[in-house]
Amino acid sequence: MKEITLNSNAQVSTMLSLLENEYSGIKIALKYENPLELLIATILSAQCTDERVNMVTSKLFEKYTKAEDYANADLKELEQDIYSTGFYRNKAKNIKKCCRILVEKHNSQVPKSMKELVELPGVARKTANIVLSNAFNVVEGIAVDTHVRRLSKRLGLTENTNPDKIEKDLMRLVPKDKWLRITDLLIFHGRRVCVARKPKCDICVLKRVCPSAFSF
Repeated sequence: MKEITLNSNAQVSTMLSLLENEYSGIKIALKYENPLELLIATILSAQCTDERVNMVTSKLFEKYTKAEDYANADLKELEQDIYSTGFYRNKAKNIKKCCRILVEKHNSQVPKSMKELVELPGVARKTANIVLSNAFNVVEGIAVDTHVRRLSKRLGLTENTNPDKIEKDLMRLVPKDKWLRITDLLIFHGRRVCVARKPKCDICVLKRVCPSAFSF
């Protein structure tokens, strides 16, 4: 069968429609009530499942309620509070430094621009995109996590492996009003069906339009 590459806006639109029909009610899995909580949760989610992050933040957000709490926290104690998310030393250091900058430069508030967010320790474009779009409804790009990166390659949306380059490829193909949605859809599909080691192509809603569906 001839390979199909999702390299046109029409093909991508079809893909989005199929995924939307399959996962119409999904939304970001991280639990939060304000921009600061989303920022902290997203930093913790690096190399960690959202389920684990939510377990940790259910207690963490009761203990630390504002940026000053993290900025003034005992580093060793903060490390223990987030220990089970992995890479806890680096995450604790970044969170403490990040919140110190929020206190000193941003009146203890999470900034609403990409430029200011990526200047914070522990915050790259993926984290910034998640915070901007979900907390402030500001869409400047597409968050590329491990699921989005893997599925974008399998679906023929990109030939790149660098997240920033993948983001640019997706931004050229996906309508801007779908930039937030495509991240949620690909993440959910990547967890449920298009898993890393053995994708479930036989039950995949995209099998007729995916160039990789018949190669596994």
